[in-house]
Amino acid sequence: MKITPDAEVEFDEFSRACDLVESYFGETIDAVALHAPVSRRQLAAILARAQLSGRQLAIDGLTEKGEVVYESSDETLLWLDGGFWDDMRGLHSLKPDEGRAAREVHRRLIDAIDGDVPYYNRERDPFVLIERPSV
Repeated sequence: MKITPDAEVEFDEFSRACDLVESYFGETIDAVALHAPVSRRQLAAILARAQLSGRQLAIDGLTEKGEVVYESSDETLLWLDGGFWDDMRGLHSLKPDEGRAAREVHRRLIDAIDGDVPYYNRERDPFVLIERPSV
C-alpha cells in the first residue's frame, strides 16, 4: 500500500500503525474528530501515516530538528521547527483540515504533559513519535 508517492508499506504494517495510534491517543482522537470536519477513522489513518513517516524521519535525525519535551522507551514528544505538519500535508496529500486535526491531536498530548505552551512554541510543530516495538 502506498502511503506517499515514494513510500510503500505492507497493509498489515499500516493496520498495526492504525491500532497503535488508536490505543495511544485514544480519547484525544475522539475529542478532535468531534469538532473537526474529519471522521475518527480518517483521523486515525492520518495519524498512522504520520507515525510511519515520522519513524523514517527519526532515523534521519528528527530529534535534531527541534526540542525534545519528554522521552521514554515508548515515546518521544517533540516541538519541531521547519514546518513538520506542512511537510506531512504535502507528503501525504492531506487537506488542510486533515493536517490541522492531526496536528491538534499531537499538540493536546504534549500540552497535557508539558503544561501550558510557552509563547515561543506556538509556531513550532508538535509531534509524538510512538516507539513501541509492536509496530
